[in-house]
Amino acid sequence: MGIELNMLHWIYLIFICLIIAVMVMKRDTSLVCIAGIFILGLFATASLYQSVMGIFNSFIYAIKELLGTILIISIIAAMSKVLLETGINEVMVSPFAKLIKTPTLAYWVIGILMMVISWFFWPSPAVALLGAVLLPVALNVKLPAMGVAVAMNLFGHGIALSGDFIIQGAPKLTADGAGIPVGEVVAASIPLVFVMGIVTTVVAFWLLRKDMKSGALSTENILLPSLTKVEKSDKELLSLGSKKILAFLILILYVADIIVMYFAKLQGGDATALIGGTSVFILIMVSMLSQKDKGMEKIMSCMIDGLQFGFKIFGPVIPIAAFFYLGDSALTSIFGDVLPAGSNGLVNDLGVTLANLVPLNAAVGAVTLSTVGAITGLDGSGFSGISLVGPIAKLFATSIGAGVATLTALGQVAAIWVGGGTLIPWAVIPAAAICGVDPFELARRNLKPVFIGLVVTTIVAIFLI
Repeated sequence: MGIELNMLHWIYLIFICLIIAVMVMKRDTSLVCIAGIFILGLFATASLYQSVMGIFNSFIYAIKELLGTILIISIIAAMSKVLLETGINEVMVSPFAKLIKTPTLAYWVIGILMMVISWFFWPSPAVALLGAVLLPVALNVKLPAMGVAVAMNLFGHGIALSGDFIIQGAPKLTADGAGIPVGEVVAASIPLVFVMGIVTTVVAFWLLRKDMKSGALSTENILLPSLTKVEKSDKELLSLGSKKILAFLILILYVADIIVMYFAKLQGGDATALIGGTSVFILIMVSMLSQKDKGMEKIMSCMIDGLQFGFKIFGPVIPIAAFFYLGDSALTSIFGDVLPAGSNGLVNDLGVTLANLVPLNAAVGAVTLSTVGAITGLDGSGFSGISLVGPIAKLFATSIGAGVATLTALGQVAAIWVGGGTLIPWAVIPAAAICGVDPFELARRNLKPVFIGLVVTTIVAIFLI
């Protein structure tokens, strides 16, 4: 039997339901999360000033937990900026441009290349790195701009971001919420990510081919946007030979990172640190070689831009994560020893109680996590709500008796695919803008493949729990 629930447990549960309801209404959840922190503090300490302090302290706790993730994204964005400005990105993808001879090859080559680059650079920078070079190539072989946008969306913001195997930003958030190691979530997500990816991209390609044959999509009358704000003179800072050498060296450095991670068994924060340090080295190297006497200033300029990008992405995550961290060890860290004797944290206690009251099974748990994950993605971020996935997965896994990693990974996959940049119109804007297509039309085109993929992936997850 679980311990007897007190008022703190019920308040936490009520606010989880409120947060989900607000997400369904497509409204921002920050205010609800802050209110939840305040109310929990008020009942935990019976002190007005301590509950007010708890809001700030919970933010600090969340930032400490997320700082590594925010920093790695910021560093990679900074490095991507200097690669884009110097034209090294063009040299890096030019060999793949030669492979693109047909619309079919264009879709799959662009998609797979987007996926691989997104694992290391994240999708938003990868869109800029690839779009400027490969969109004209795809149009020349008669793949519509919409097809390029779909490929970059599904492979980058879908497959790569939902797994996030290299940078491990998404698994870090969900694993923390579930109270399990990041490596477990990454391992559990591998089959789900690839089932979702294969089903979704194949269905999307079949629908594209169907519309291309019927004439509903064509490459005519495409208004190419200004893909980047980089001046031509900026790209002439390095000679072609220097760009080729640097592009090859960057590839060697990241391959070396993968080898080191494998043999040294680096995961989670250690793997992130290796990628981050390598990216800083690349940023310094390219800046100093391209800018000559202004290289030192260029390094800091790119770092500032990267940090602005990182905090813009993760700003909405902080208050939400602050609330959900209270479901585990953060509550006692911030408000003191306020839980009853024998308690293992609010989430664990609720899970044990649920197990005693409701005979749940793998199917119910998988469908619930897939649905909750999709709901959390409705804000168009993909990241701001996935902190919710971990605690709910832990609740259901405790009731079922197994499958916490699989349920957590399933919720993560659903949240990122819906909100990370494939279904919500304001989340697909980077790819839509690069390709010169309507973001609402792109989101509509992604809807059927992503829905079919989620159904199939949820069924697969049931058998893996």
